[in-house]
Amino acid sequence: MNRGFYTIMAAQFFSSLADNALFIAAIAVLAEMSSPDWMTPLLKLFFVLSYVLLAAFVGAFADSLPKGRVMLITNMIKIFGCLLMFFDVHPLIAYAIVGFGAAAYSPAKYGILTELLPPEKLVAANGWIEGLTMASIIFGTVLGGALVSPHITTILLQWHIPILNLNLNTPTHAALTVISMLYIIATIFNLKIPDTGARYPHQQHRPSKLIIDFANCCSILWKDKLGQISLAVTTLFWGAGATLQFIVLKWAEKSLDMPLDKAAVLQGVVAFGVAIGAGVAARMIPLKKSLTVMPMGIVMGLVVMAMTVVHSVWLAYPLLIIIGALSGYFVVPMNALLQHRGHVLMSAGHSIAVQNFNENLSILTMLVLYALMIKMDLDVNIVIFLFGSFVASIMILIMRKHAANQREHDSLALIGEVKH
Repeated sequence: MNRGFYTIMAAQFFSSLADNALFIAAIAVLAEMSSPDWMTPLLKLFFVLSYVLLAAFVGAFADSLPKGRVMLITNMIKIFGCLLMFFDVHPLIAYAIVGFGAAAYSPAKYGILTELLPPEKLVAANGWIEGLTMASIIFGTVLGGALVSPHITTILLQWHIPILNLNLNTPTHAALTVISMLYIIATIFNLKIPDTGARYPHQQHRPSKLIIDFANCCSILWKDKLGQISLAVTTLFWGAGATLQFIVLKWAEKSLDMPLDKAAVLQGVVAFGVAIGAGVAARMIPLKKSLTVMPMGIVMGLVVMAMTVVHSVWLAYPLLIIIGALSGYFVVPMNALLQHRGHVLMSAGHSIAVQNFNENLSILTMLVLYALMIKMDLDVNIVIFLFGSFVASIMILIMRKHAANQREHDSLALIGEVKH
């Protein structure tokens, strides 16, 4: 990997680190406001809403400028969202603005990989980016939990920042100041991202044309025999992963009797497992063999159900690491395959926008269902059982669809195909 790749990884790491720390801080703010429990998953829902609503436009935006510049602009939008929370704007609105920036950031972040690297390096590159993303989730959630803990906030409230003439008066403001610094570090790395030289035809600006173009891209990817399988798997994974974040928090509260700052560590444990699985997949699974990892999705769904019988923190840690490792092992090759097919069939920015639309529509759907189950006051163990069985069942259906495709035509021969 060249130097530009590592600069991209550093920018992604610090931006994602700040996103995840801000997520925990926003949950703490909702708790301070005595918000109902069902409002907590709405934080993630508001964050990902932009991925769905702006999907037709962010791909064109990512392809209209050098990807590094797009990442810089969108990171500044995230900083603005963080500052809104600093000035006591409701966390749902402020985090939605951060999601707006993240939605436009994502096509550039993933799209630049296909511009910078050959197809045979995409699995390894995705191993890097998913591994670092999960590392940012680990450190971000742990950092967010630490920033809202009484001991750390006492130390932070003693800070004085003379350059800004800023005194920190509340625990929330102290946490948000540290998080803002992380976004600024990400901005510095964004300034150093090289221009890959990739240029695309002039992008449409009329909303109606962009929507029609986006719908056509969605149709192309869903009709492609490889695209539809990899897109179905990643769509399921991201919807399940977002829901699992909240399930782990609720499970930690009910089954392990843990407060928010300690429960946030368990989210980091899952992410640690994902990083392990992603790293193993990046080393062991070539792009040609990417579809062989699908059974791990079924195993992951079954292992999740084991959470219902665990009531000890020392058993919870290894179980969550296993769940995360299984997730990382099967999603990284599928993500790389999806990027490869998207790059072959259309432009990098557009293919990532299609991917984001489907994956975040899945997140929205599953979070709404989870919020409804919490509002119905279902026991957390019932929620976990339903979640695990759903993931395993959908993966079985996807594998059957792939087997049916293979009986019609050897779609594996398409892997490594040159761009149309």
